Amino acid sequence: MPKTPNLPLTIPFIITIILASTWIQTNKIPKKTPAFDGSRAFSNVEYQLRLGPRTPGSSGHDQIITWIQRELQLYDWQVELQNDVYRNRQIQNIVAKRGEGGPWILLGTHYDSRIYADMDSNTDNHKMPVPGANDGASGVAVLMELGRVLDPKNEVWLVFFDTEDNGGINGWDWIMGSQAFVENISGIPDSVIIVDMVGDKELDIYIERNSDSNLATQIWSQAASLGHVDKFIPLPKYRMIDDHIPFLQAHIPAVCIIDYDYPVWHTTKDTIDQISPESLQIVGDVLLAWLHSLK
Repeated sequence: MPKTPNLPLTIPFIITIILASTWIQTNKIPKKTPAFDGSRAFSNVEYQLRLGPRTPGSSGHDQIITWIQRELQLYDWQVELQNDVYRNRQIQNIVAKRGEGGPWILLGTHYDSRIYADMDSNTDNHKMPVPGANDGASGVAVLMELGRVLDPKNEVWLVFFDTEDNGGINGWDWIMGSQAFVENISGIPDSVIIVDMVGDKELDIYIERNSDSNLATQIWSQAASLGHVDKFIPLPKYRMIDDHIPFLQAHIPAVCIIDYDYPVWHTTKDTIDQISPESLQIVGDVLLAWLHSLK
């Protein structure tokens, strides 16, 4: 193959190179915002179930704490483990932070699973742990995928609450992790979004009646703009005790995104076959679009 002769660089050619370099530096092509991936979120659910039940004090509980911290640190989140004792129970909330300035948004979910499947139709299973595919793992999966794709300019916290799901069991109560968290929080977030039970195949998310109405209107309107009015149904239905309640009691606007119409709630059948990547995708897309609308 013949060699190209070495030609002297002319002054106009040098000027062209300099001008082109200057244009590139001052007119950088913006990075494309990563898209939420429902399949990756589904893989996050699968991983959590492979750990076994994430009941307080279990091996699965310890492993999920390590996994959440490690993964979010890889995505450049500042992660801390908040240890506390609340009503004689050990609490380990995981907090990941990124961005600066307002509005300060907190996205939360619970990562623990229930000790007893006491809603199971088979009474022999009432002392078995709940696998927690939807009730626990789905919310974590959505927040973990948001943690991968988000590059917030405003302040955003991803908070994974401990000991939410064991109320009605002797020595336990509901929403213990979020209660401990709110009692110790420094400052007041502008908005709090709690994500819980959002992965089931028959997704029907009604407006939870305790939630802040203005915040709910924003999110359900965002869902409608994306064509998901059949999944984010703009009607109030249930009144839930969930991790948004301590924030509301502290006069912090909060909303709970939850599909409570889930027949296998608190049973041994809350397993991976109940979960849909499409449902996770819808919830992730809505939350990501809403977060981007705040800029």
